[in-house]
Amino acid sequence: MATSRQTILISSPLEPEYVARIAAVAPDRLEVLYEPGLLPPTRYRNDHKGVEGFARTSEQQARWRELIGKADIFWDLPSAEDVPFAKKLRWIQTTSTGVGQSIKRLGLQDSDVLVTTARGVHARPLAEFVFMALLSHFRGLEFLKAEQRAHRWERYCGDEVAGKTLVIIGAGDLARGSAKIAKALEMHVIAVAREAGKSRAHNDLFDEVVAQSDLHAALARADAVVLTVPHTPQTENMIDAKAIAAMRRGVALVNIARGQIVDEPAMIEALRSGQIGFAALDVTLVEPLPADSPLWDLPNVLISPHSASTPPSENDRITEIFEHNLRCWLEGRRQDMRNVLDKAQMY
Repeated sequence: MATSRQTILISSPLEPEYVARIAAVAPDRLEVLYEPGLLPPTRYRNDHKGVEGFARTSEQQARWRELIGKADIFWDLPSAEDVPFAKKLRWIQTTSTGVGQSIKRLGLQDSDVLVTTARGVHARPLAEFVFMALLSHFRGLEFLKAEQRAHRWERYCGDEVAGKTLVIIGAGDLARGSAKIAKALEMHVIAVAREAGKSRAHNDLFDEVVAQSDLHAALARADAVVLTVPHTPQTENMIDAKAIAAMRRGVALVNIARGQIVDEPAMIEALRSGQIGFAALDVTLVEPLPADSPLWDLPNVLISPHSASTPPSENDRITEIFEHNLRCWLEGRRQDMRNVLDKAQMY
């Protein structure tokens, strides 16, 4: 049990109303360090990074390092430069889900620092992005817009998603979000999982769960593929040229995972040839996507700037997780904390 007074550092931009909620969990046992003047200005609502190129003055940096040295708990990840000064750090509550690679880069993978994530917060908005993309593709939104611009009224026979096969790479929370909508639209859902036989509360949303060893066989059945897995050594370049060749010609691909899951040059070639008929990408290999990337100009690609997971409710929902975890932490119920990162597995 954390019996002493605990100090929390708000280490990324956060609205004052949520800072107040965090402090109110246990006012007599928590000190919340929040100095917005030391944090970068935000570019949009729920921006956890702030403007590019933000730099503190020498006085501000000295004050920032002082705060870091006092904190037992961080709201959000520190920078690599800050980690050596975080002498008291015991727990980080992140604002993202796929943080395994970040924890490794920070040198915390083998440390005793507990990491909890925002898992569960982003499944719904990402699923909405997936089906915005798939419905616009299969229902022919671009065709209809072109017909409207031409003032042309000619009836036609369009496609539908009902009855199509959706292959979801991964079987976790993001897969659950997409599968829920897919089943409502009467699609056949196949999940490709590291542990195909694992018991999951949402297994009934999948018509089939197959092992990663059956990836290519599953892809051969797919009308659409959604990537939801974390970036780990096992998933890097999982969707390579061979996996793409195994897909049905004209398949739709949506990536809400990480750009490193896909062999990007092979994907670009497949988009040009029509092997992949359409791709919606919320993530890319290099972010921001370089201005000279051919992905910008391919007519069968939709680019989202790694923002499909960020609705107005994001910080409210992350704060709910943090409030729950703080109560567990203070009461010595670590086993009841939500979203504890398995640093070895990296998710």
